[in-house]
Amino acid sequence: MAGSDAGRRHRIALISSSYAPHVGGVEEHVAQIADALHVRGHQVEVWTVDRGARAAPTDTGKVPVRYLPTPLPARRLGALLKYAYTAPAARRRWKAAAGALQPDVLVVQCFGPNGVYALRLHRRTGIPLVVVSHGETLGDDNAVFARSRLLRSTLRDALTASAAHAAPSRYVLDDLTARFGARVGTVIPNGVAALPSIGDVARQDDLLVAVGRLGRMKGFDLLIDAVSRIDDVRLEIVGDGPERDALQQRIESAGLNSRVRLLGERDASGVAERIAAATAVVVPSRSESFGIVALEAWRGGAPLLMTTRGGAAEFVRDGEDGLLVDPLDIEALATTIRRLIADAGLRSRLATAGAERVRAFSWPRVALLYEMMLDAILRRPRNGA
Repeated sequence: MAGSDAGRRHRIALISSSYAPHVGGVEEHVAQIADALHVRGHQVEVWTVDRGARAAPTDTGKVPVRYLPTPLPARRLGALLKYAYTAPAARRRWKAAAGALQPDVLVVQCFGPNGVYALRLHRRTGIPLVVVSHGETLGDDNAVFARSRLLRSTLRDALTASAAHAAPSRYVLDDLTARFGARVGTVIPNGVAALPSIGDVARQDDLLVAVGRLGRMKGFDLLIDAVSRIDDVRLEIVGDGPERDALQQRIESAGLNSRVRLLGERDASGVAERIAAATAVVVPSRSESFGIVALEAWRGGAPLLMTTRGGAAEFVRDGEDGLLVDPLDIEALATTIRRLIADAGLRSRLATAGAERVRAFSWPRVALLYEMMLDAILRRPRNGA
């Protein structure tokens, strides 16, 4: 097995904050890594938070999935009583999952209640713990880490106890160090799957496309404001989320109903189809730990306009395979959009370079980085001696 120590196979629990049927960047990352590690010969299970969608062990694709309860204590009396009632059964479920798989390593994906239970399991069993952050401490619209002392303190404890930690960008790793005392971590980028099958789609010359969850951090309100300053350009926003009504009101207040559309969620083929039609793909996030949409734009042959706020500037090369702009500067955002719309040669150069760069971001390559990290950890004696 290339990249693995003497062909070693590991039993790996990928412990995710969320998973299918829910949709998002973390869910996609975990699903792709689970399948790629499985293909490389490892025994992999996904353990994820039971959010009421499924409760029994199931199989999604090639890898078994366990939906596990993660009750946490709270200050309100009713919540404390509920926790006291449900926590023992939850701990038994986690113990049973560990007994069935007997994992060599526990890999937390996006720290939340899943991380609290993984740390508890690590302390009880001594199974090495790995923490993989997806920017949850930086790009959370609900400010969970700002509100929850338990999550902040447990993340700090988990990073101290972990055998290694990783994130998709130095931007995220630096935050873990500055606010949570993390040691040096590893950058493991996101990946992108092969282009899904789509029909013949004509590239349009006046269409901007943006993709993502409709939350404040994604900055779609900033993009709408920029488009309001530009004549003869249309915008489609693909996705759903808590800001949908507010964004629709913003569109109507600006008189943009004929030029700006909220398309709702689309499957992978639907997203790829809209990117194939785009004059350019715009990512206007206030904070972006990585930005899988950038890879989707490159894969789909669309010019990329990317936020400077976050980790994207670590892999997008300004003026070569994308244009970088601070979306909080609305006039700068509008000016950069005008530049792209007006310059077909620039769009062609960016798209060509992006199509070349995206080859380095396949999920098998990302899985190999995971494998190298886990091999290094699991070569160490369990007691660290």
